[in-house]
Amino acid sequence: MPLLECKRLTRRFGALVAVDTVDMTVESGEIRAVIGPNGAGKSTLFNLITSVLQPSAGEVMFGGENLTGLPVYAVAQKGIARTFQLCHVFPALTARENVRIAAQARDQRRWRLLGGGRVLSQSTAIADEALEHMRLTRVADTPAALLSHGDQRLLEVAMAIAQKPRLLMLDEPTQGLSLEETERAVQILKGLLQGGGLSVLLIEHDMEVVFTLADTITVLHRGRVIADGPPGAVKADAEVRRAYLGGAE
Repeated sequence: MPLLECKRLTRRFGALVAVDTVDMTVESGEIRAVIGPNGAGKSTLFNLITSVLQPSAGEVMFGGENLTGLPVYAVAQKGIARTFQLCHVFPALTARENVRIAAQARDQRRWRLLGGGRVLSQSTAIADEALEHMRLTRVADTPAALLSHGDQRLLEVAMAIAQKPRLLMLDEPTQGLSLEETERAVQILKGLLQGGGLSVLLIEHDMEVVFTLADTITVLHRGRVIADGPPGAVKADAEVRRAYLGGAE
């Protein structure tokens, strides 16, 4: 059974079909990238999986359970964590505080009157571990607003992994980064993912990033899947080159 399964997932906005009968799976431990030109439906697909949007048709299965129609917080509690195209951090809080809040969000004891000290201690330990994974320990006590854009992007990933997700969804993790920042981010992400066991769904425009990180690639064009497979096969696909890679050989 796949960890994540999209079955004929469709989303219409009036006459526009943004996501058109998409079938896609993510296996446990798989790193799958979703690529496509602007307007292909990638972010809409992410929003359907996380219940930010509800599908016009089709369904989302996660660990054998139907997530379709659940509220966003319930989907997150099932074990799906995501980042966004634009950074979603608390600018006035330190990097450690940002990640600690994310860790506490998954703790079932967070609303109890007793035991708050234990929750705080455990969430701080989880936060420090996530910051170390993303090589952000040096800025743990720095307000997020004062971090470089590259470190803010990595901080958002740290907040996601602190939730101990079964599926990590990364939406354009290198967007807006310089070449140097991108190279650093890719090496950090590669180190994180090489540990195995973490399932990842990745949206990314930078093809070098995709071919470095992804096991498999799904290509969307005008809301439909036009290719699906390992990086080498997708890179060689003539329809993909026409639709997305500019016809380059």
